[in-house]
Amino acid sequence: MQRAVGQKYLSLTVSAMLAALVLLGRVPTWAQAIAAPANLSTASSPVYPLKVSANRRYLVDQRNTPFLIAGDVPQPIVTMASTADAAKYFDDRQARGFNAMWIDVLVAGPYYYYCPDDGSTYDGIRPFTGYVPGGTDTAHYDLAKPNEAYFARADQMLTLAANHGMVVFLDPIETGQWVPTLRNNGSVAAYAYGQYLGNRYKHFDNIIWLNGNDFNTWKTPGDDKVVRAVAMGIKSVDPRHLQTIELNVETSSSFDDPTWAPIVSVNSTYTYSPTYLQMWHSYNQTPIAPTYLVEGHYELAGMDLGHPMDFGTPLVLRRQEYWAMLSGGKGQLYGNAFTCYMAPGWKYYIDTAGVTQLMIWHGFFSSLPWQDLVPDQDHTVVTAGFGSPGDMQTRVSKSDFSTASKTPDGSFVVAYMPTERTIAVNMATLKAPAIAKWFDPSNGVYTTISGGPFADKGTQEFTPPGKNHDGDGDWVLLLAAIQEK
Repeated sequence: MQRAVGQKYLSLTVSAMLAALVLLGRVPTWAQAIAAPANLSTASSPVYPLKVSANRRYLVDQRNTPFLIAGDVPQPIVTMASTADAAKYFDDRQARGFNAMWIDVLVAGPYYYYCPDDGSTYDGIRPFTGYVPGGTDTAHYDLAKPNEAYFARADQMLTLAANHGMVVFLDPIETGQWVPTLRNNGSVAAYAYGQYLGNRYKHFDNIIWLNGNDFNTWKTPGDDKVVRAVAMGIKSVDPRHLQTIELNVETSSSFDDPTWAPIVSVNSTYTYSPTYLQMWHSYNQTPIAPTYLVEGHYELAGMDLGHPMDFGTPLVLRRQEYWAMLSGGKGQLYGNAFTCYMAPGWKYYIDTAGVTQLMIWHGFFSSLPWQDLVPDQDHTVVTAGFGSPGDMQTRVSKSDFSTASKTPDGSFVVAYMPTERTIAVNMATLKAPAIAKWFDPSNGVYTTISGGPFADKGTQEFTPPGKNHDGDGDWVLLLAAIQEK
């Protein structure tokens, strides 16, 4: 999430929204949120560490069970939350069905609006005990002098996540704020810092290393070199954990920087544009790797700073979730403007419409062989009515494009329509006559389409039944071939 401007506006927006909703009685208290969990998962916990599937398209656990990423992004939780509050937070996220968290080892203001400028925890523990020559600010911290008390706090957060069955996308040194620190320390010290982290956390099974974060200067060779040195230092002592990287704000994929190809094995897709455009790009990149939506629009953001600008409304969130999944993605990280900063009032926004929707999304795809879905990039499945894909400047809220995927064996076809229209489906892409259903992504209700089963030949038109539960026009079409007994 781009953070360099709009701080005052965002802070005022957060405060105003919180005050208004409290007055209206629309915000649950922290205790209420914990006491009334929804969608409690009964599935057995994954066996970590995660690894890449045999076909390199998705993640699996140690039992080779496919792992669909459904994550949250409490990035500054190490510095901004007590262990007691963090435990409650993880309790809630586990109850809702989240299985992943993005956590930064190091954060600092003003890039993270509410964090101390010296990178210390809310109770005053600095991450390093000394400075390299030239200054006494975060840019001159000596990476060779980590403060044990600070990193013990990070240990606690990772342990909490592990105890709640969650994988942590762990950022070793986020690059929105800390690139100057890496520059002043140099690549040798950066490599040694990576080794320090790798040795410290190599015995935690529940980690994927997520390098970068708004890494806008990756095309500058010196900056790329020092950030890469951290990752290589980690890899030298901790080769068993997967790595990935988030590159620049607005639109990027991990393999846009080919120098990272020997290090990363998961492709992080980042975009404020319609997610299908960048997700197709990631899906088609080589080497083949699992891709997921690492960042897009944030719920409750007073202003989204990506271009084109959109607010993180429930409809915008649904669009980016289903578009991404049906364009080759294998999961996503969700975020909102409170929890991504651990901003004042975040406890009142622990559970929102966006969280409910994400769990509806997760439940829908978990009921299918989601790992086998192949995006319909050439419109051989949905042959008419799919709309216009637009371009990177098309606003998410304005796109009418319908994405679709099918399983290679012809068992399932799934199409997401962001607006009401009639679409035509090539039924020969199914292996047998199919039952057709409309799925409402705003409340998770299925409606069987009359006239089925539909023959597995020719073209069949489908028109949604009007507005969905939220009064919007987006629907998911599910075609399931009848299985032989």
